[in-house]
Amino acid sequence: MITSDFVMAAVLLPFLGAAFISISDARPNLRDGFTISFGILLIIVVYSIAPEVLNGEHPETQGYNVLPGLSIRFEVEPLGMLFAMIASGLWIINSIYSIGYMRGNDEPRQTQFFTAFAIAIASTIGIAFAGNLFTLFLFYEILTLSTYPLVTHKGNDTARAGGRMYLVILLSTSVLLLLPAIIATYFMTGTLEFQVGGVFDPLMSTGLFGLMSFLFIYGVGKAAVMPVHRWLPAAMVAPTPVSALLHAVAVVKAGVFTIVKIIIYIFGIDLFATAGSTSWVVYVAGFTVITASVIALGQDNLKRRLAYSTISQLSYVVLAAAIATPLAIIGAALHIAAHALGKITLFFAAGSIYTAAHKTEISQMNGIGRRMPITMIAFGIGALSMIGIPPTAGFLGKWYILSSAMTSADIFVLFVIFVSTLLNAAYFVPIVYNAFMKPEDARPDHEHGESPWPVVLALSLTALGSIALFFYPDVPLSLAEQLVRN
Repeated sequence: MITSDFVMAAVLLPFLGAAFISISDARPNLRDGFTISFGILLIIVVYSIAPEVLNGEHPETQGYNVLPGLSIRFEVEPLGMLFAMIASGLWIINSIYSIGYMRGNDEPRQTQFFTAFAIAIASTIGIAFAGNLFTLFLFYEILTLSTYPLVTHKGNDTARAGGRMYLVILLSTSVLLLLPAIIATYFMTGTLEFQVGGVFDPLMSTGLFGLMSFLFIYGVGKAAVMPVHRWLPAAMVAPTPVSALLHAVAVVKAGVFTIVKIIIYIFGIDLFATAGSTSWVVYVAGFTVITASVIALGQDNLKRRLAYSTISQLSYVVLAAAIATPLAIIGAALHIAAHALGKITLFFAAGSIYTAAHKTEISQMNGIGRRMPITMIAFGIGALSMIGIPPTAGFLGKWYILSSAMTSADIFVLFVIFVSTLLNAAYFVPIVYNAFMKPEDARPDHEHGESPWPVVLALSLTALGSIALFFYPDVPLSLAEQLVRN
């Protein structure tokens, strides 16, 4: 009973935090105090649930019936536990960073920003702990709507245009593809509950199985599988803390988490692996990995390069989930965690550079490592993680995916991993090299050092976290292994 209450509290706490943040508009220090306080409370509650899940239990809440056959219900399985631990842990760090960034850049509408941010985290926890497809869809849509004002935060024409693309693509894919897939699942199986082994009949026709896989994969637009990826670069008009939220804490992670969860608990790993009509997912994901990496290589704007890097890295998770072998599923789960730490570090560093030096283009950053050594060292650690080089967490997921491909002699997957790793190095390593080894092209328009201390503290914590996860992967690895033992 106590754990069940904690599950509900984890979903409701950020909503309550949003309410307290919104009423403290006139007192910024109090508002920021509420942001930090509710972040700490959420970590305590979420991590209090973890021991029970690590012991093989699935804490759940009693469902609230909306309509016959439709209930809002929460159940914590291993993948959701891992996602919630990532989201809650990074919320508090992102909050520290956001306070320094928003104040350092004198951003407007800061109360609206932190309120929407809290609602986005609440919906993320709702997605992580969703016990059925209806609950997941409900919080998936809340996440889209709550992050829209964050994307359009700057309020200019560019921000509004980016926000429109963001909203149109994410809502159209979910309403026109994901929702019909959920409805069809209910009529074919009589349930929307997540079940170990899946809910679909193994005797389902090949064509129908392929159609359902198409509706689910492309219905989850937040996973940014090409060609429904354009919302993500468009959203880079938002402030950097929002980019970090989109790429590391909530939105894109909600996308790949949803795909992995559907493959495990709706299709079933064994059925998805053996159904001949699902192999297309592997090839589309592999195409996205390489194509996005090539596009990233040509971007001079740092945030846009990171955006296309995210599209590529997300499809590692989709690729691994689509392979649907035990090693690949473990790799998919670990890469969700590793990418979160590595990519949030990179975006934190990009925001730090903008705050201190007012630079956004990579070509402007020669020699900046001498003025901002902590920021650029952290950036280097994040970059190594994205490439997949030890001792960073990014190595873990890639190793399991690579092991799966080698075990099955999957030449296509081996090719994708090899080529994309080289491309990752090609678009990350020169940034770090130029920052430390090249002289500044010209004297900056103002003297600067590092960004405000909250910004530097946050990016240092996530960079160290990426290294720590490499050496201490026991908890996420244990949760990931449970996915293939059940």
